[in-house]
Amino acid sequence: MKGEVLLFISLLSLGSVIGQVSYTIPEEMAKGSLVGNIAQDLGLESKRLTSGKARIYTRDSDEYIELNRERGVLLVKQRIDREALCRQTTPCALHFQIILENPMEFYSVIVQITDINDNSPTFEEREIQFKISESAITGAKFVLERGVDLDVGLNDLQRYELKPTDHFALKIHNNADGNKNVEMVLQKPLDREKQEHISLVLTAVDGGEPQMSGTMLIIITVLDANDNAPVFTQPTYKTVVTENSPKGTVVATVTASDADQGSNGIITYSITNTLDDVRKTFSINKENGDVTLIGNIDFEESRHFQINLRASDEGGLTDSCKLVVDVQDVNDNKPDINIMSKSNVISEDAKLDTVVTMINIDDKDTGENGKVQCFINENVPFTLKTSANDFYRLVTDSELDRERLSEYNITVTCSDEGVPSLSSSVTLTLQISDVNDNAPVFESSSYEAYIVENNTPGLSVFTVRARDADWNQNARVSYILEDSSLNGVSVSSYVSVSADSGVIHAVRSFDYEQIKDFHFRVKAQDGGSPPLSSNVTVKMLIQDQNDNPPQVLYPVQTGGSLVAEMVPRSADVGYLVTKVVAVDVDSGQNAWLSYKLQKTTDRALFEVGLQNGEIRTIRQVTDKDAVKQRLTVTVEDNGQSSRSATVIVNVAVADSFPEVLSEFTDFTQDKDYNDNLTFYLVLALAVVSFLFITCLVVIISVKIYRWRQSRILYHSNLPVIPYYPPRYSDTLGTGTLQHVYNYEVCRTTDSRKSDCKFGTTGSQNVLIMDPTSTGTMQRIQSEKSILDEPDSPLEVRCNVQSIYLMNIVSLDK
Repeated sequence: MKGEVLLFISLLSLGSVIGQVSYTIPEEMAKGSLVGNIAQDLGLESKRLTSGKARIYTRDSDEYIELNRERGVLLVKQRIDREALCRQTTPCALHFQIILENPMEFYSVIVQITDINDNSPTFEEREIQFKISESAITGAKFVLERGVDLDVGLNDLQRYELKPTDHFALKIHNNADGNKNVEMVLQKPLDREKQEHISLVLTAVDGGEPQMSGTMLIIITVLDANDNAPVFTQPTYKTVVTENSPKGTVVATVTASDADQGSNGIITYSITNTLDDVRKTFSINKENGDVTLIGNIDFEESRHFQINLRASDEGGLTDSCKLVVDVQDVNDNKPDINIMSKSNVISEDAKLDTVVTMINIDDKDTGENGKVQCFINENVPFTLKTSANDFYRLVTDSELDRERLSEYNITVTCSDEGVPSLSSSVTLTLQISDVNDNAPVFESSSYEAYIVENNTPGLSVFTVRARDADWNQNARVSYILEDSSLNGVSVSSYVSVSADSGVIHAVRSFDYEQIKDFHFRVKAQDGGSPPLSSNVTVKMLIQDQNDNPPQVLYPVQTGGSLVAEMVPRSADVGYLVTKVVAVDVDSGQNAWLSYKLQKTTDRALFEVGLQNGEIRTIRQVTDKDAVKQRLTVTVEDNGQSSRSATVIVNVAVADSFPEVLSEFTDFTQDKDYNDNLTFYLVLALAVVSFLFITCLVVIISVKIYRWRQSRILYHSNLPVIPYYPPRYSDTLGTGTLQHVYNYEVCRTTDSRKSDCKFGTTGSQNVLIMDPTSTGTMQRIQSEKSILDEPDSPLEVRCNVQSIYLMNIVSLDK
């Protein structure tokens, strides 16, 4: 439930803002309920409450209201019971202050608690008894116990009802203090012989919504002949008692008289208060009416008491009066010094009139006993100024010099004007802080850090350090990785910097082949306000690791074919057969390659260059050497530990392609030839019969032409040089070719004859022998079958592009 708001704000000339805001809320609101928007009502922004560390200051230990800084509102912190908080006092209000810092300000807040009808009227006794003489005259009054309703206002007890009403009626007397005396008036004479006991119900009803009530049973016993009631000498008695009076002190004596004699004239005195703590503080002598102090009296808690007294005779007749006790104050409380807000540290460059501490002085005494004066010790650059009643500000009144004095002990003494005077003091310790005027300085103007590739993420790489000449927080250095990008990726995905220690960690695992070095900047920032900073450039160098084996570029290893390098039988010693080309993507000695001949058909015929991978003959080729030579070459790098790759090189020792084809096809065709012999014979017979007459002349002429062309190639004595990848250049001078080779190739029409067909240059420059086929040759790119008739082992037909003429073009670099 949102309360009514009254706002009063006054501005003082000394920099602190004093304001008063009033809210009205009902009691019993749920925890967290909104009391009011304090920021809006005070004209403050919500961020001011946060930056000023706004908080609630109250003199009482219990806090019923809390402040939400982010929303700028006051909320109910705990259940508020108006009756427990203020009892019958109206209005009932909570008083507290809102304190802000930087600059220091405070505002007074009053939250009035309105009553709700949450208590029903009750009677102290659920049943009372009266003994009434049958001789009681009509109009006789009998004082009844008043009902008690802890609520106030309309929610308080409003009326009484008495049932049945055959003999008695109710009469209500309104007192000056607002209370009501309830009397039962006899309207019809009693007759003990007809009815000895009468039961009545007294109902107390309040005015709340919903309406609540309480009842009390009245049992009347009719007696004989007591027709005079006790009478007090005065309806109201007044007395004064000093606070802190000892227990047993007689406060006052009340007197009542009864005209009856005997037992009907004996008077008994009693206290009838039920709402307050009167019975715990006072007692009355039942026989002589002396009112005695039995509890402690504190002026600051209760300034006056009203004691309701009753005089009863043995016949049941009663009279009532009240005793008003006023409590007199004495100077028994020292001034209470409350530090509302204080700064333990102040900068040496603080301006004049800077608020250091806010103090609230509370003296529970009144009058002269409650007037307080405060002062501080001399020879300090501070002064004490009054902001409002009982509020003081400790401010600077001269310049501070930390180098002259870095700490002050300020004693605040407060004395009241009572007799004798009471005083109290508190000592405040104030540190003078240094000004942040030095930026952190790195030990070096730049750094280089090294890390081996394939590192573990999170590995500590390097440490940067900076020093700050300031003191304490101003000298506390934090390290920050400045935001930058590397190849479009934030540098924070590569490295991180520990804010406290400056240790640089690798965020990811680095690969030297992808990135060799990069730069980033680290900022050192101190903890001052505002912070000062400096930065430094760190160069991160990735060191190579032997994590890549050599890769063989040539000869190309096909899945099911043999790459044959051709060596003429007339080759001399040192003849270049081919060159194994390999690379290693590592660097340095990890990329230094060496070549070794691991296994060969004839180890005395070939050798491989240790550094360049060139395969050469080491003796003269003879006719006894096998046509087919198989060489296994191992390529090994120089890393620790080393990595290697193996390549198989097939060499054909022959002077012509037909001879090569004959050797390589004999090996692969035997099985297929035997399996398909019948099929081939039938097919050959049919083809020969059909084509014999029509093609006889054409075949003879073509044979003669091809034979002449093959003889020209056979007698040319051109060396056979293997193919190397085009446009491959030697950049490091190790294991690469220094020339570019182009080939024109030819294929024979019959593997067992020396007749050849010549054609245009083919798209594939390497002679490939497929050991799984029957005398066929495949081109790597198109994988097109060369044979038109795969079942004929004696004849292979070639298309126009099936003849390889080897033309060597060597381009020196």
